[in-house]
Amino acid sequence: MLRGLGHRVKIREEYRGELCDLVLALHAHKSAASIQRSFQERPGRRIVVALTGTDLYRDLPGSSAAQRSLEIAWRIVVLQPLALKRIQEVHHAKTRVIYQSAESTPGPHRPSADHFDIAVPGHLRDEKAPFVAAAAARLLPQESRVRILQIGRALTPEYEAKARQEQIENPRYNWLGELPRRQLRQIVASSSAVALTSVMEGGANVISEAIVDDMPVLASRIDGSIGLLGPHYAGLFNAGDIQALAQLMSRLELNDAFRTELKGECANLKPLFDPARELGSWRQLLAGD
Repeated sequence: MLRGLGHRVKIREEYRGELCDLVLALHAHKSAASIQRSFQERPGRRIVVALTGTDLYRDLPGSSAAQRSLEIAWRIVVLQPLALKRIQEVHHAKTRVIYQSAESTPGPHRPSADHFDIAVPGHLRDEKAPFVAAAAARLLPQESRVRILQIGRALTPEYEAKARQEQIENPRYNWLGELPRRQLRQIVASSSAVALTSVMEGGANVISEAIVDDMPVLASRIDGSIGLLGPHYAGLFNAGDIQALAQLMSRLELNDAFRTELKGECANLKPLFDPARELGSWRQLLAGD
């Protein structure tokens, strides 16, 4: 997108003194050293800090480095409006909400004839609460056709062992591991629904990708997802509540009216995730608006 707007872009793990007019730093806490160095070397340079879920909902309260990043920033970017609740009011004027857009997945999409597949994309790590969907699926009646398709790499040996054991014990669970992005999108688009069970999100791209592919979403009731889906979205459940998620899975599988309701709500949200809208937001930000 930045190149499309006419900028020359270099992507780096950290800032090492390169000549540039603007630094766009992802993660206020993890990029704090790069942000500080850039500011010290050229105090007038524009620095944009994009906040993540772990920034907003874990690190900011106790990280003086992350708080300093926000003080230094010329602009702050968040992915959904509820993020503003976690940012000091003094920084609100320079904060911009930019929704992550997504392109629809090229078809055709062929849902399974034998299963009601619910895709759970995302690497297996604490913030994702990755086995909540698997646990909820265990509560479903025997005749249910729900199958959990867990997609993502296990970030610890413990999570890998747990995923392999779950696959042995739970006939409704299929761990596909890490997949190329194109294959992941095809699997998600060919599923019947997407579940996001996280306890912490800044504003998950999983949601925007599902919505542009006309996929109903089940999501934990956390600010990062409420900020994208809305507080009254019918597919929300309290984080970690496997009973509530199992009930939503069952309703989605068996109740045509509920499935139509969720799809309708998601369809209404599609304009938020239009790539042209995101591009326009970045154009405005970089122009100083």
